[in-house]
Amino acid sequence: MSLYFTKSSSKDKKAVIKSVLAIIFSAVIIIICSVLSGAEVYTVYLGKALKKLPIYRVKREDKEISISFDCAWGTEYTDAILDVMDSYNVKCTFFAVQFWVEKYGDYVKKIYERGHEMGTHSATHSHMSKLSETAIKKELETSSRAIESISGRKVELFRAPFGEYTDTLIEVAQKLNLYTVQWDVDSLDWKNLSAEQISERVLKRVKSGSIILCHNNGLHTKDALPIIFSQLIERGYKFVPISELIYKDNYVIDASGEQQPKI
Repeated sequence: MSLYFTKSSSKDKKAVIKSVLAIIFSAVIIIICSVLSGAEVYTVYLGKALKKLPIYRVKREDKEISISFDCAWGTEYTDAILDVMDSYNVKCTFFAVQFWVEKYGDYVKKIYERGHEMGTHSATHSHMSKLSETAIKKELETSSRAIESISGRKVELFRAPFGEYTDTLIEVAQKLNLYTVQWDVDSLDWKNLSAEQISERVLKRVKSGSIILCHNNGLHTKDALPIIFSQLIERGYKFVPISELIYKDNYVIDASGEQQPKI
């Protein structure tokens, strides 16, 4: 009986050693990929797959942060949002869908004239993670051109509809010189939360390098912004457009989606 347990214990030890070696091997793969590859997107070992990640936030110690607004439907509250940002001298990034850009070209002009920037939010607000490489490329190219034709400015940023992405999506965006950007602070303003609920969510989650997600047509977004701006500015935070927050080269993105300068 004692011999049986000894053999069983030996097998268990071998299994544990194999598991540890597998973990070490995975860690080595991650390090090699991040150091030797020329790609600017950090890859994460998940099971047997290496997955690319967009930028969720940026590693910074200077208390710079960004607030962004996705534009897909309507403009009812956009003027009020722009006015509030003027009042607090806040500059931001709008991510706009092509059909919104084409319908509201005058707002594209207003956004740039008031010191903000725009990124593409796709052409049709489709589930781009399900599209072919060719279809993704078309979505990004036509939507970027729509913004550029009105603004005269080069589009550098892309946010995927529904926050959905795949390796292919990020790779195609990279080839088009677009930085794929997510967020680490979700206001949930699209759920028509009250101004107090929206501001509370944001204020609890922001840290240096954060990217805040809002929408230009959120019912109470315009009312939440003065609370958010006043308190965060008082805490020493500075709002900048995302293109000024992120690193443009020599960076990696860790497993949590934090963009970090490459050491």
